[in-house]
Amino acid sequence: MAAREKKSPLTNLIAGGTAGFMEALICHPLDTIKVRMQLAKNIPRNAAGANLSFVGVGMKIVRKESPLALYKGLGAVTAGIVPKMAIRFTTFQFYKDLMVDKNGTPWKLNNLWAGLLAGVTEAVLVVTPMDVVKIRLQAQRHSMADPLDIPKYRNAAHCAYTVVREEGFGALYRGVGLTSLRQASNQAANFPTYHFLKGYLQRTQDIKELPGYQSAIIGCISGAMGPLVNNPIDIVKTRIQKTPNPEGLGGWARFKEVNGAILKNEGWRAFYKGVTPRVLRVAPGQAVTFAVYERVSSWLDTNSDTFKLTATAK
Repeated sequence: MAAREKKSPLTNLIAGGTAGFMEALICHPLDTIKVRMQLAKNIPRNAAGANLSFVGVGMKIVRKESPLALYKGLGAVTAGIVPKMAIRFTTFQFYKDLMVDKNGTPWKLNNLWAGLLAGVTEAVLVVTPMDVVKIRLQAQRHSMADPLDIPKYRNAAHCAYTVVREEGFGALYRGVGLTSLRQASNQAANFPTYHFLKGYLQRTQDIKELPGYQSAIIGCISGAMGPLVNNPIDIVKTRIQKTPNPEGLGGWARFKEVNGAILKNEGWRAFYKGVTPRVLRVAPGQAVTFAVYERVSSWLDTNSDTFKLTATAK
């Protein structure tokens, strides 16, 4: 079993990239709804004055901007998915392999610390600039069904170019500290929970490889842990990344400004705006990610000798 747990970087790249792409394709609409709810200064309401649920917000977007609007920012996400997932799974294994004593015995809580460090690494290298571009695209309230309703940012590449041109390269790293904290807490909860449940199911069923549906279920459970804990961080991060910083405030000053404005104008409950769609976005996303990752990596491991023989024959 131990040999199967240690994946090669190439396996992590292919399996993680495939898993990430499927996650984005299936779950991105929920992320768009989450961002709209987090950016709203007031609770979205319907014509009768009642609070809109995440389903109601989604229907409002579809009605006013077309169904395609739920996929705003998808290009930015898919462009970063392969390196993000490759970095996540590869660095998790790398840090985990470092956390052993001189006898090769793993440290206690090594899954937690490896997940935390993997989260920070992916946040700095990929997630922060990807999030800035994604959020700018998702925040645009234009109709994709109306060719005359021209948005400021046409696509992910144009958005990144425009942000750098108007605000400088550093704008792509706005909120990097909070993003790192969010990703670190996500993965520090995600990986330990997943591997604990995976090991438990393997022992109780006396099997080496879980069925796909079981990987999906425990992936969903592990994925829900992070958002329930760090939604306030995600709210402040989203607000910081959505808007320019004309005063040129430093990271901590900007954090205090945005955090104080939310408390003063909207109250503490605003820090949990979008938590439902975020859980519903991240938890199924992790279900897809782990199920696809386990399936693809298992297939690659099983067929690795065939690939080597084919390459030798050529």
